[in-house]
Amino acid sequence: MVPYAPGGATDIIGRAMAVELTKLLGQPVNVENRPGAGGNVGSEFVARSAPDGYTLVVSPSSLHGITPFLYSKLTYDPNKDLSPIIVMGSFANVLVVNTGVKASNVAELVALIRANPGKYSYASSGSGSTIHLSGEMFRQMLNLDIAHVPYKGSGPALTDLIGGQVQLMFDNIPSAISQIRAGKLKALATTGPKRSSTLPDLPTMIEAGFPNYQSTAWFGVSAPAGTPREIIDRLNAEGQKAVRAPDFGKRMNELGYDIVGGTPEQMAAMIQEELRRWGPVVKASGAKVD
Repeated sequence: MVPYAPGGATDIIGRAMAVELTKLLGQPVNVENRPGAGGNVGSEFVARSAPDGYTLVVSPSSLHGITPFLYSKLTYDPNKDLSPIIVMGSFANVLVVNTGVKASNVAELVALIRANPGKYSYASSGSGSTIHLSGEMFRQMLNLDIAHVPYKGSGPALTDLIGGQVQLMFDNIPSAISQIRAGKLKALATTGPKRSSTLPDLPTMIEAGFPNYQSTAWFGVSAPAGTPREIIDRLNAEGQKAVRAPDFGKRMNELGYDIVGGTPEQMAAMIQEELRRWGPVVKASGAKVD
């Protein structure tokens, strides 16, 4: 189950994983998209499914680390009603600005915003997304007077960013990479702990002089809570083979993903880190969805 619409970052990596697991398990691994409520419709469906290893969900870090703080009336808990299996891949966001913005690095952008309070705005793919909260973290950390402008997806946000209706955005690398390469957007930094293999010449926010700034998105596979350990272990073992498959790695790297892998325990630890990172940001932003 992919709990988002077709064509997005979660769907892309989920479908690539399904192809590899079909080869490894010797039976079809089908992908169903069930979007709605920020990923909660499809995720809750899986959480309520039989814990037999046959119904799984592609669960991104935002579902585990942001959803519990953002949605006040959830009828399930993504971190109690789902069991982690494996993290397939991750990517950083990239800080992009309109080409008319007269800043060639992050420090210059910050100086420009501070010299023009209230005149700059940042776009996002929607309230509560990692794109929104990456911008919110930037605003909070540096106490900047910039406005958030949410859109219904990265596509329309990028269109307005290119057109100059908004000035900056912390977009997902796979979404923004073609516009960066085409020269339609200016990239200033990526948001991960290390440089992106897709944009290796671009500094991280840490390298740009902001040592406390880090924001990444990752994509795992989870099963209903109560799934027997031997099933979790089997799926993890096959998942490890899948993420190491040459075709999978080549395709994901081309699109800006970094391969992760690891054990269920490592995914559980990553979930706890997401909760620690995003809880304070969501609460300070005041963002809520009922």
